[in-house]
This record gives sequence, C-alpha cells and structure tokens, in this order.
Amino acid sequence: MKGVVLAGGLGSRLLPLTKVTNKHLLPVYDKPMIYYPIRTLVNAGITEVMLVTGGNSAGDFLKLLGNGRDFGLKHLSYTYQQGEGGIADALRLAEHFADEGPICVVLGDNLIQGNIAKAAEAFRAQKRGAKILLKEVKDPQRFGVPHLEGDRVLSIEEKPAHPRSSYAVTGIYFYDARVFEITRTLKPSGRGELEITDVNNAYIASGELTWNVLDGWWTDAGTIESLLAANQLVAQTGANRMEF
Repeated sequence: MKGVVLAGGLGSRLLPLTKVTNKHLLPVYDKPMIYYPIRTLVNAGITEVMLVTGGNSAGDFLKLLGNGRDFGLKHLSYTYQQGEGGIADALRLAEHFADEGPICVVLGDNLIQGNIAKAAEAFRAQKRGAKILLKEVKDPQRFGVPHLEGDRVLSIEEKPAHPRSSYAVTGIYFYDARVFEITRTLKPSGRGELEITDVNNAYIASGELTWNVLDGWWTDAGTIESLLAANQLVAQTGANRMEF
C-alpha cells in the first residue's frame, strides 16, 4: 500500500499566517504541520508516499522534505495541483503513482495522537473497497457526518445543519484502485469542487465501505482555533504515538 498526502489549497481560513506560505508548512508545536501526516503513514508501514501540493510555496516542500529519507521512506514523490479543485480533484493526480494498488490518503492538516496501524492491516486484509476512520466530536456540522445503522454506514452528509450522528469522518481514507474511476465520474459541488464525500458515498452505494473509530484525539489544523488546539494537544501528549 502506498500513501498520499494532500497538501494543496490556499489556506484562506488561516490568513494572514498563510499570506507568504502554505498552511501545511506552519509549525504545530515543534514540527512543521506536514510532518505529522507523513509520520501517520510511516507508522502504518507505508514506505512510498506522494505529496500533492499547489500554490506559490510548492518548492518549499522539496527544500523541507527532500527525498523523505529523514522519515525512513523509500520514495517521496511530488505532484502539483493547479487551482483549487477540491480533495477528490487532488487525489486524481496520484493515479499513476498508485499503479493500480491500494492507497492510504491523509489530509495534510490532520493530526492524530496515536496511529492507524490496525486500520491499515484491516484494510490490507479487506483487499477491496474503501475504509474510513471516524471520531466522535462536539461540532460534527463542521465535517462530513456518517449516518450509521449498526456496523453499516448508510450515507455521509457534508457539513450538515442537523447531523445524524456525533461522528466526523476524519481526513484519513483507504481506497482500492477503483477510486480513480470514481473520481472521473464526479461533478463539482455547490462549492465548485470535487468532494471526497461523493467518493465515499459511491463506495457505500456498492456496499464496499467499512469503518473504524480512531483511538486517541484527532484534530484538523485548518482554522486559527483548530491550529491552536493542535499545538496544545501535541504539547500535552505528543502525536503519532505507536504505543497508544
């Protein structure tokens, strides 16, 4: 299984911090934000990673990360997203890199206390379809929210005014190679973007989506408030812990 980190976008919710840099290069406690999703993948036994980025600071990722050797990666590849077409649009750029194999996708502003090693092993055993990781949150209306019935996800609704559960779909996804077929069928949402929720709902429709609840804390760092929370959480407990 290969890994994909999506680190594009303009970071407009973090202005003026992002006026001269990509948000994923901002510090979270003692490391640049982008270190955390890469470590999430490495801790799941993934040694080949592609970074999808964009904007005017794309070259800074190469200066910071180089060939990925500091993380123990075999290969760290890079690709560039033109404009802001959404998460699913960015994912399409990794099709050649995936080479018809399974992938784990992590949004570049997602941080976790523990690791996804068990979920990765479960998906390797699953062999097809998709897997999402859920986390109970106080403000699910900020996220994609699953409608659950027993161990099944019936649907996922993006940023609902009236959430059907208290769970958020975290920015960590496992997909088989069919994900790229699915992205080619998507239509832009009202935001003008190709939505990852539509990808997940396509797997739900074919009965091929499973889920796990993520242990430990999880946060994004895409707003001033969540960036502050991420700094505090990492300072208090550390992140990407294998013994968790």
